[in-house]
Amino acid sequence: MATEFTAQAYSAVELIRIKRDGGPLDDAQITWLIEAYTDGHVADEQMSAMAMAILFRGLDDRELATWTQAMIDTGVRLDFSGLNRPTSDKHSTGGVGDKITLPLAPLVAACGVAVPQLSGRGLGHTGGTLDKMESIPGWRASLNNDEMLRQLDEVGAVICAAGDGLARADKKLYALRDVTGTVEAIPLIASSIMSKKIAEGTGALVLDVKVGSGAFMKDLADARELAHRMVALGKAADVKTVALLTDMSTPLGLTAGNALEVKESVEVLAGGGPADVVELTLALATEMLRAAGSEADPEKALKDGSAMDVWQRMVRAQGGDPDAELPVARHTDDVLAESDGILTTLDAMAVGVAAWRLGAGRARKEDPVQAGAGIVMHAKPGDRVSKGQPLLTLHTDTPDAFERAREALAGGIEIGEQAAERSPLLIDRID
Repeated sequence: MATEFTAQAYSAVELIRIKRDGGPLDDAQITWLIEAYTDGHVADEQMSAMAMAILFRGLDDRELATWTQAMIDTGVRLDFSGLNRPTSDKHSTGGVGDKITLPLAPLVAACGVAVPQLSGRGLGHTGGTLDKMESIPGWRASLNNDEMLRQLDEVGAVICAAGDGLARADKKLYALRDVTGTVEAIPLIASSIMSKKIAEGTGALVLDVKVGSGAFMKDLADARELAHRMVALGKAADVKTVALLTDMSTPLGLTAGNALEVKESVEVLAGGGPADVVELTLALATEMLRAAGSEADPEKALKDGSAMDVWQRMVRAQGGDPDAELPVARHTDDVLAESDGILTTLDAMAVGVAAWRLGAGRARKEDPVQAGAGIVMHAKPGDRVSKGQPLLTLHTDTPDAFERAREALAGGIEIGEQAAERSPLLIDRID
């Protein structure tokens, strides 16, 4: 906590002016600013002005490293050194149908590397891992540190909520950015993600940086910059870090929505599932294992059932029943192909917003979600379709939502005479 002396060490207004005019902040100024803001000595409106100055003026590598470390220092840092196996984690910048964490965590654990997956909830068109997992009857997201460590030791994988003690500054600053139009500031995105992941204490980290219409980063150059800066922060903190740039112009898999995505994830663990979900799961698993020093073959663990065994143990360890029936929406409605041809476009943002409007997502953090709401896709770009064929099935408990979901899909589905050229799922690797 800041003392009265340190609380008055600098003028927040003067620091805002320095950054507004394009000048650098020194290490002591940054450390004071983060500490004083976390402890209430710097007002929200002042930090809002600083965030806007950073959006326009940026932070250089030294400033960003100091900013991130100062955020880490506002909370606790977990220690997994007592585990009997190495640790590796994954972070995705978020997308539509991105259920990869669910099959990935037990898969990597089945290969002998522990996965401390501290996850979040969805907001807007991107789904949240905890929301998906909470559609499993009985499953609980909140674990204390002792429970988490015990589960990592006994099961090898945990998916749970990050405690309030990690990088306390981030929770406060994230909420502020969300309401001040500064979410897009790349240095603030990088420090938000990496302060929590470094404080989490994992030995290795693989970043899945999404690019495309359904991603937070629409532009490849911006995504590449974010990836480079996060990798540099990880390495500076002695965390083996690598980033994959992956396509999010089309939804991942054939489902978007909480229980629907859990069902699809279990299909992957059972040796089936959509090809793109399997491809990305294996690619990320390979990177996570390699970063942790393992040469295990994740494809073998997927085929021999050992990943499924870890999934069931992981779900049971957190009170869930992996064999229980998942929630199903009370109402469905099909979106039909309007002509014969080849599906050339199925826009990820359009599908994500439609799923959100059906009840799968939330506009505010305190909003509830419908476990069974979402969208099942019956075709993906490149598939030949016939007029009148169902392309999507919309699921919701509130049928009044169908019209608004269809409005979100308008312009997001295109049928042509020949397939459009598509980006590869795996665009680039940065280490």
